[in-house]
Amino acid sequence: MKYSVEQESQHGESIRVQYPTEYDQLDRQIKVLYDLLGKALGEEQLGRTIEKLGLAELVDSSQIEKRIEALEKLVFKQKSVEPIRPGQIQLALEKIENGISDILARQMVEARLENQVIEKMEKNQAQYMEEIKLQILNKRLGSENANTLKKYAVLEKLETRGLSRSAMEMLRPTSLDEIVGQERAVKALITKLASPYPQHVLIYGPPGVGKTTAARLVLEMAKKMSYTPFDAEAKFVEVDGTTLRWDPREITNPLLGSVHDPIYQGTKRDLAETGIPEPKTGLVTEAHGGVLFIDEIGELDLFLQNKLLKVLEDKRVYFDSSYYDPDDENTPKYVKKLFDEGAPADFILIGATTRHPSEINPALRSRCAEVFFEPLDPGAIEKIVRNAAKRIGVTLEEGVADTISQYTAEGRKAVNLLTDAYSMALFRQGGLKGDRVVITCEDLHEVLQVSRLSPILRHRAGSGAEVGHIFGLGVSGFLGSVIEFEAVAFPAREKGKGTIRFNDTAGSMARDSVFNAGSVIRSLTGEEISEYDIHVNAVGGGNIDGPSAGAAILLVILSAIKGKPLRQDVAVTGEISIQGRIKPVGGVYEKIYGARMAGMKKVLIPRENEKDVPFSLEDMEIIPIGHIKEALDLIFTG
Repeated sequence: MKYSVEQESQHGESIRVQYPTEYDQLDRQIKVLYDLLGKALGEEQLGRTIEKLGLAELVDSSQIEKRIEALEKLVFKQKSVEPIRPGQIQLALEKIENGISDILARQMVEARLENQVIEKMEKNQAQYMEEIKLQILNKRLGSENANTLKKYAVLEKLETRGLSRSAMEMLRPTSLDEIVGQERAVKALITKLASPYPQHVLIYGPPGVGKTTAARLVLEMAKKMSYTPFDAEAKFVEVDGTTLRWDPREITNPLLGSVHDPIYQGTKRDLAETGIPEPKTGLVTEAHGGVLFIDEIGELDLFLQNKLLKVLEDKRVYFDSSYYDPDDENTPKYVKKLFDEGAPADFILIGATTRHPSEINPALRSRCAEVFFEPLDPGAIEKIVRNAAKRIGVTLEEGVADTISQYTAEGRKAVNLLTDAYSMALFRQGGLKGDRVVITCEDLHEVLQVSRLSPILRHRAGSGAEVGHIFGLGVSGFLGSVIEFEAVAFPAREKGKGTIRFNDTAGSMARDSVFNAGSVIRSLTGEEISEYDIHVNAVGGGNIDGPSAGAAILLVILSAIKGKPLRQDVAVTGEISIQGRIKPVGGVYEKIYGARMAGMKKVLIPRENEKDVPFSLEDMEIIPIGHIKEALDLIFTG
């Protein structure tokens, strides 16, 4: 019997997928063992043995235990064996597997000996046949023997078993259309790679947004295009840059390749005996004609990066060794060719990193086109979760996808949370029962609690207005976020001797913004901030690196002094000059993403940063301003 699950195919058609039960797995295992025994004994011999021992009825029986009993009699050539009880099925199968392994190992040894005997007989006289057999047994050409061959047979047996694919492997996008939230980045990557003249590429972006998958799928697309240089055999060689380090002894280098010392490292036996060094090619040669993908390329050893740049220029990798003698006639042709001409290494480099471009080797950046993958917004995370739920055949209770989007901005993490909740749902209902599994909010919340996860957004836009409270914008890496500022103002206890307090941990540039704000407020309103005791607080106490909070700080102080409420669905970024001008800042693209994540309806940015936002959003208005006066009507109410 099999249980089945209703799923939706890639073309939107409803299909039913069947999954094997324990009985099916045992039945398949027994069939594999019968096949192996048939190959070992020969089908005709196996049939005669079944007839001779009268086992036809047991072999064709529908009962698992009787078929195993017949199999045990055939393997061990016994007319009677102990009955198989249900609890002893696995032990009996293991005993049978070991018996078949012994048969296969014995046959391989016998076949090897027979072939070698025949070769010797053709060269020598028939009277030396016994001596030749003894010679072969003593010499035992090669490293194989009955013990190693038995282990080989065990490994072959293991190949017949396998668990289902991991969730991440099964749910990984199989086409570019399935990569969510990266349409512009994928298009840019296609134009760089699927071309008659493909370029090396650096991909920037946060983790878990599809950088590796997109690169792999774009290569598959390029291989099908007649005008690209990639043929059907082009490889996608993937390596993690954090695992590659430069070896100053040059003993080993998995990326570029190295030369094995014939004495200390050991080359092939025939080369070691003659003292010939053996070059070992690396990943750059394996990727020849295809793509070498280095994940976290920013972590790659700087010296190794420089070596890699040389390979990119030469399109070959060269080897050197003090043991190499170009005039040695014993040197094999392939060794001589590698030393004299180098190994081919003409590939396209794709490096992925979560670092900021300023942290990447300038020499590497100058040789590569740059593509930026975007952080995933809650809508994209929800779509990823719903698509994954369809592929594994589960139903989501209302609110599950939305909740997951509140706890992560990574597609990979979202899928992990979904599969964890799926396992929790299975545990709750006691396994698969034929019906479609429903993942409830309770299942998900239990997973979140066990994992000690908290929402990624601590601040959200409000619908009203508040005095002395505003949202600024910040950025860390490729992720933007809102920064909550609050301010209170009281008449100074002593006229003209007001004080200003600000977070000590907020940073000197942010503190300077407070004093700049004082000058601008006096210019706008005539108010002297020295007449007030003012306390400005960056909620959370984080370090604000840079002056981009200046405009937000000015507005929140002005709100506190005048008692005028500020809209809570508007975020502001920009440096403030002492003349009230809004100066450009960095990371505007990421900051807008952070504002959108927090549900802001409007974002005020410096006018000079307008060119950094090459898109428009339906659910949020981006307003460039050049002077703080332009912000007053947009953010104050009443």
